[in-house]
Amino acid sequence: MKDTQKRNKKMEFLRPLNRGTKLSRKKNDPYKYTFTGEAKVEATDIQLFKYSEKGCLESKGIAPEDLRQFDQDGNIYWLNTYGLNETETIASICEKQGIHSLAIQDILDVSQRPKFQEYENFSFLTLKSIVPAENKMLTEQISFVFGPHFLMSFQERKADFFEHLRVRLRENKGVLRERAADYLLYSMLEAILDNYFTTLNKVDEEIEKFNFTDTRKEPSPYALELIENQKKFAHFIKKSILPIKEFSQTVERGDCRYIEAQSIKYFSEIKDLCLTLIDSCDMILAALESATNLFFSMQGHRMNQVIKTLTIVSTIFIPLSFIAGVYGMNFKYMPELEWKYGYLGIWGIIILTFLVMVIFLRRKKWF
Repeated sequence: MKDTQKRNKKMEFLRPLNRGTKLSRKKNDPYKYTFTGEAKVEATDIQLFKYSEKGCLESKGIAPEDLRQFDQDGNIYWLNTYGLNETETIASICEKQGIHSLAIQDILDVSQRPKFQEYENFSFLTLKSIVPAENKMLTEQISFVFGPHFLMSFQERKADFFEHLRVRLRENKGVLRERAADYLLYSMLEAILDNYFTTLNKVDEEIEKFNFTDTRKEPSPYALELIENQKKFAHFIKKSILPIKEFSQTVERGDCRYIEAQSIKYFSEIKDLCLTLIDSCDMILAALESATNLFFSMQGHRMNQVIKTLTIVSTIFIPLSFIAGVYGMNFKYMPELEWKYGYLGIWGIIILTFLVMVIFLRRKKWF
């Protein structure tokens, strides 16, 4: 029972976030939005930072009706929203900032592929992130809407991905207050990638626990199941990182108009981090493939040992069975059957044959 519970906990580590509603594009009202994630995710919570070199104003628990369009007053606005299941609230927040309806639905459609797209007055980026949790790893979608003086982030659930950035803004640490919204976006992407590094380290730790070289223990079929699930997870991470790399390459080419030229070097760093993560995924996948091959090799070796043992036993007993079969025949004229020492003689032949077979097989190094 304990082994089963332990196994279930390990399996939860590999379980991606279950998705909820399937998006239907056949709607009578095109402005009726659908959230495709889990309905039980926490209620929407809004937080706003308004900052510049001179100061920082933080507002928590903002009501959607109190939001106004961001002013172009020299300040940078960061609006962070937790929880996406209140579709009307999310739509209201976005519409006040002039966000296109297609981008709104992309924010709410958490089952889609990560992507980057530019609109007339803003850029849109959506990607997957890992949510660290005890005994399991969940995924969530994070969407960014950004322009020259604002950045809006939308998360499925509350997480502490960006708490260090809030501390920097409050306490004026680093250069975050001195830079435009694109530097804030870079810092947030860096934090998301850091979660991927943490996750891959945990996967590495799980891989190190695979030990099939101890011949005293029978490899468990559960080990192979765990390996295959780790492979799926590594593939998922690699698939999630590739769009971030593609976005950073787009920025490097100068194809994102809301990323300033002086900030391109930071997104080159994001690309390098993505390449490092992809290399780590490839190394993990190679290690898992080796573990799978080793598992089957050990299973094959153990099977060969069993077959070899059975073959040795069968080989030894074949001549003994022949002797017993001969004298088990019911012919009337078999002189040995009436011999006084026939029983002892047959046992002598059987024991001698047994010893000869054992010596012969030992010299052949069968065992």
